[in-house]
Amino acid sequence: MSLHSEHTGRAAIEYPVQKQLEAYNARDIDAFMAWWAEDCQCFLFPDQPLARGTAEIRARYIARFEEPNLHATVRNRLIVGNLVIDDEFITRTFPDGPGTIETIAMYEIEDGKIARAWFKMGTPQLDSVKA
Repeated sequence: MSLHSEHTGRAAIEYPVQKQLEAYNARDIDAFMAWWAEDCQCFLFPDQPLARGTAEIRARYIARFEEPNLHATVRNRLIVGNLVIDDEFITRTFPDGPGTIETIAMYEIEDGKIARAWFKMGTPQLDSVKA
């Protein structure tokens, strides 16, 4: 029995999103990309294109994975049909320094892969500089 066939219903929809989150936090680009469909698309909510296809998504995240403090924590997850919606708290290194950002990530799942994703970003909160 394949790994995918062991998961049905809501678990099958959630599985690729959870696995790409784990790969994101491990900064493992190959494991991360395994969960994206070849013709996937990413948008800044609601419809501003960020990346189209695995090559563009890979290039976008290779740079992100260089950040030493990168980590995403899911505070809440909703699953409706084939859509997974995560309320995430992300630690990053921004151009102005390290900090955090609240993000709503929406993933549309088709055939066990992320087909489309939308991201609604909050305002980055930079860590306090200690004098």
